[in-house]
Amino acid sequence: MVLVSSSFTIAEKISWYCALSMALVLVLSCCESCESEATVRIHRMDMNDDKACDEIYVVKEGETLQTIGEKCGDPYIVEENPHIHDPDDVFPGLVIKITPFTGR
Repeated sequence: MVLVSSSFTIAEKISWYCALSMALVLVLSCCESCESEATVRIHRMDMNDDKACDEIYVVKEGETLQTIGEKCGDPYIVEENPHIHDPDDVFPGLVIKITPFTGR
């Protein structure tokens, strides 16, 4: 009986160590992915600053037609996008056409 009890105790300790190890691996992998996601976001932001806007632009949160026009060099966004009835009613996900200003 003593032999069975000690085997059970050893097995229980091993299972606890395995569970703790798995929890540690999960926590470390979450931290690593958060850091890498933040790095990717920063890298994308740097790339977006240097790059001109595409012809089709998707509005992001916090943007206005004025900020998009300044960023993309298109002061005539409202005129080129007849689906925008109210310039103040711009929302994230709205798709607009961008044509950079060429001295019209």
